[in-house]
Amino acid sequence: MGWQSRTRTLQVFDTELSADTVEWCPLPQWSHVLACGTYQLQKGDDKKTAEDSTAPSRIGRLYLFDCNPQPSFIPPLTETQRIDTPAILDLKWCHVPISERPLLGMATASGEIQLYKLMETQQGTCGLEYELSTELGPDRLALSLDWSTGRGESSDVRVVSSDSSGSITALSLGEASLTAVCQWKAHDFEAWISAFSYWDTQIVYSGGDDCKLKGWDLRMGPSSPTFTSKRHTMGVCSIHSNPHREHILATGSYDENVLLWDGRNMKQPLSETAVGGGVWRLKWHPNQEHLLLAACMHNDFHILHCQKAMEGQDAPCPVLASYILHNSLAYGADWSRLPLSSFSPPSPQESPQTSIGLTESGGHLRIHYESPTASFDTSLEDDSGRYIPDQSPLPEKSSIPDPFTSPARDSQSLSCLMATCSFYDHMMHVWRWDWSPEEKQKPSEPAPSS
Repeated sequence: MGWQSRTRTLQVFDTELSADTVEWCPLPQWSHVLACGTYQLQKGDDKKTAEDSTAPSRIGRLYLFDCNPQPSFIPPLTETQRIDTPAILDLKWCHVPISERPLLGMATASGEIQLYKLMETQQGTCGLEYELSTELGPDRLALSLDWSTGRGESSDVRVVSSDSSGSITALSLGEASLTAVCQWKAHDFEAWISAFSYWDTQIVYSGGDDCKLKGWDLRMGPSSPTFTSKRHTMGVCSIHSNPHREHILATGSYDENVLLWDGRNMKQPLSETAVGGGVWRLKWHPNQEHLLLAACMHNDFHILHCQKAMEGQDAPCPVLASYILHNSLAYGADWSRLPLSSFSPPSPQESPQTSIGLTESGGHLRIHYESPTASFDTSLEDDSGRYIPDQSPLPEKSSIPDPFTSPARDSQSLSCLMATCSFYDHMMHVWRWDWSPEEKQKPSEPAPSS
């Protein structure tokens, strides 16, 4: 049986400041809540004297939305709150309630991990209240964070964070404190990403601009890594442990490849998939263990099917769907846990989204983009603001005969709600992906004989 894949935009929201991270609340009672973080570099005032001029300031804004994706002509998102903050580089909800409330962690350009508690407001909506914060150290940007609760375990809740000094910090959450348990120098340059193994939360992974992927065992102390991999050829900027399959780890890099690993053998990845853009974020599906969402900077957002790779077949992960409607760097991406069974799928007449030829328009513009640590690079965009990729092959879409192995083997289709955001166009998109069996055409009946 073949399967057809369709994407459809539901709403586009202008975040005003550059958007780089989106996160749906993973707790069932609050799965309609969506948070989006922004990052904006403010250039110094030209009128300032040399004594007054300092490094450019980085500001941010935290948005909170309520989502109601039911069939109607009303956009599904309603903005319920915005909070001005230091520039935000990462957001993550704790996967379990803390004191019976959802808790949102935020990595900021001020070098802090800030925690916000989700509360009901007098208007009957939800709002975030500042809870507490911890500084990682002077003269650094907090670049990422991860919670130890990825499999829903609520004992010994911890946070791990990486920063622009190349350090990793493990923190423990108490009743009224977030305390650093240990901090160590892990990478020579920026440590772009840090993540827990959700199956053994004493194991931490990190990736840095030194092109290295490392593992750490908190029980042994951080004096030396449990492994160091140089399999990625550029900076490692995304890591996510699979919460459904033990030992499975996904990593991404500026080298435009997604690698799948078995944590018991970090010498050689299970698979390597070229996705045509630097892989800034990777997210496993909330309940489908083989589906992986990738935010690919210069090459949009892709959904990968990883079953064969996880079974050891040493093959690239086929791309099931691509969302190509952002016009800038694809940074933030997340799956929603909201059920869409009551939300009607696209009509059969609605054509699936197809790729647009990016090099057909004229007037190419050379642009500069700024990384979170103020280093610069160049790339090409067309006159519509779309990135013009190198002449490298795009990932191929493949037909998957049987997408479901567990827990939804008997499902007839899959519908998912997603949120993604892009940087320079400061846009957040909410969209849906429908994956369903292709209807077999019935053989035409012979014309009746006269």
